[in-house]
Amino acid sequence: MTFALTDWMLYSMWVVMGAMGLNFLVGLYQSLKDGAFSSDLITKYLSDLVMFVLPLFMLSNMTVFDSTGWIMETAYYIGAFGVVVKYLMDLKGKL
Repeated sequence: MTFALTDWMLYSMWVVMGAMGLNFLVGLYQSLKDGAFSSDLITKYLSDLVMFVLPLFMLSNMTVFDSTGWIMETAYYIGAFGVVVKYLMDLKGKL
């Protein structure tokens, strides 16, 4: 099994990583502006990579076990949409 994303899965992963990165940069800017930089900011995003992105990769790799060809992909897209919504809501709260 490899971490190979196909078609729209690749684009949705770019959107997920972009939302995470944008949220990180806004949080970093605000913490540096306030003078309250902490390593918790970085470790939070590292744990989010394990908690959100790794399961998406696992779902994408489980598509080979799906005989219908759409159940795992649907779960992947729903998961990716949920992560993007979470980070956009966090971003809205920061601004």
